[in-house]
Amino acid sequence: MQDDVIGSNTSDDATFGDLGSISSAGLYEIRTISSHTESAGTPTTITLDNALNNSYNTGANSAVQVITFPTYGSPDYTTISDISTRKWDGDIGGVTAFNVPGVLTMAHSISSTATGFQGAFPNLGGSSACNGNTDFRFVSDNNHADKGEGIYKSTDVSYSAGMGKILNGGGGGNSHNAGGGGGGNFSAGGQGGPGWPTCSPTAGGMGGLDLSANISATRIFMGGGGGAGEANNGGSQKAGNGGGIIIIKAAEITSGGCSGAIAIRADGESVTMGSGNDGNSGGGAGGAIVFEIDSWNIDPSCPLTISSNGGNGGDVNHGVMHGGGGGGGLGAIIFSGAQPTNNITISNSSGDGGLNCFSCGNADSGAGADGSGVIENVSGPLPIELLDFQVKAIDNVREVKVSWQTLSETNNDYFTVQRSNDGVNWQWVAQVNGSVLSMELLSYSVFDLFPLSGVSYYRLKQTDIDGQFTYSQPIAIELSDELETPVLVFPNPAGNTITISAESNEIRNIQFFDILGRNVSDQIDLNVMDEKHTIADITSLSPGYYIVTSRSFAVKVKKVGW
Repeated sequence: MQDDVIGSNTSDDATFGDLGSISSAGLYEIRTISSHTESAGTPTTITLDNALNNSYNTGANSAVQVITFPTYGSPDYTTISDISTRKWDGDIGGVTAFNVPGVLTMAHSISSTATGFQGAFPNLGGSSACNGNTDFRFVSDNNHADKGEGIYKSTDVSYSAGMGKILNGGGGGNSHNAGGGGGGNFSAGGQGGPGWPTCSPTAGGMGGLDLSANISATRIFMGGGGGAGEANNGGSQKAGNGGGIIIIKAAEITSGGCSGAIAIRADGESVTMGSGNDGNSGGGAGGAIVFEIDSWNIDPSCPLTISSNGGNGGDVNHGVMHGGGGGGGLGAIIFSGAQPTNNITISNSSGDGGLNCFSCGNADSGAGADGSGVIENVSGPLPIELLDFQVKAIDNVREVKVSWQTLSETNNDYFTVQRSNDGVNWQWVAQVNGSVLSMELLSYSVFDLFPLSGVSYYRLKQTDIDGQFTYSQPIAIELSDELETPVLVFPNPAGNTITISAESNEIRNIQFFDILGRNVSDQIDLNVMDEKHTIADITSLSPGYYIVTSRSFAVKVKKVGW
């Protein structure tokens, strides 16, 4: 959840709170607990079935959380009530995650809105003269409002206030009445308003950091909390919390049985109350939503909204310039396939900056173009080390060979090769058993004997022994309807023998492969009549489809039983 990522960026200037090294912040993986010990009902140790892929730091400036990842349904599941995420309290919370082996039917909403990193509380003291472009880090006092919370777990009291951001947590407003900065996540938060009377340079809190370069399906963050506005009249509001995290794995998501529109939300919190003649606070950044889903089938009578928006900064309700709160940055929405569209609305926007006064403009909104935090065709943490994944059309025949290699495998039950014509809805092609435990290079391949015309997509689904599954990144391939075969292979379907007759090219190095890509040539007796005619005895082959290849051709043959 948090790590010691600030590095040497602790000087009292605008670089305070920049990223040093991302370290382990945001990393996650799925494992099975085989045993644990307790003390007075509280777990004290856990033992995992298999070692972790990542290292997780547990020092004073880090926070690691163990989260349940329950499986609902056998295999299908329908929601029975709205699902709400427990708020992050500095140690635990902020995450909802679950797996449905079959179809997840959503009749209710899921919300992780405002459950992420915490927004700051405003100070309640006096004010001095305008204190702009200085005191980027400061001990919390009457003239320096607090920063929001982010991916660095701060324990130094001299870092708690001042206008500098603290990674993706927004900075606090400085004296006099400057606004707090918005939290950041996939994009940066907006800077708070300048303060009274028209502070120049600005005393507004800096927006939380843009973490987009570090976000992937294997590394995600809660939204940063907004920084507080500086106050001396008790009007400033608490800053917005960031959005939390939602992780859902299912074969399919559909909807039905709802009383109206439903939603999956990880929005940052907005500051909705005005501050009178005080600086107001920043909005929280959007959180993160990760979908590992094969297909979507949302009913038009029960439409779905998916959102990870930044929260709005708070307004100043006054006729003279003070400091509105900065808007929160947008969050991340990650799909294992293409972004679904039918009866689904995707909302991914940054929050608006609050009014600096009734008629003197706004604090900065969160950065980032609408929708820029939506990521398609990526998969979450695999319990295998996938070295290579390739999809190739076989020359002179409308077949596709799918091959992959692994460096190691842990708890791997089987692989499923899937294809799609649109990147959203996927079909089964073949299944291959994996290795429960392997620390050596393993190679796999299958043939798709009935590929789709035009552009299609292939991906690899890996299923663990406990039913958890993840995906490779899809690969696109294009096949035409035209086919030129330089040989005749007959009869096809075949019984015990086939004749291979070349029209022009010499036949050399004939090999036979089954549908899983295994070479079965040692089961075939070849009687070479001349350089263009060969008779193959396939009596020993089981009924099914096979690929016959040579240096100049590849042909699909169906072996039938008699």
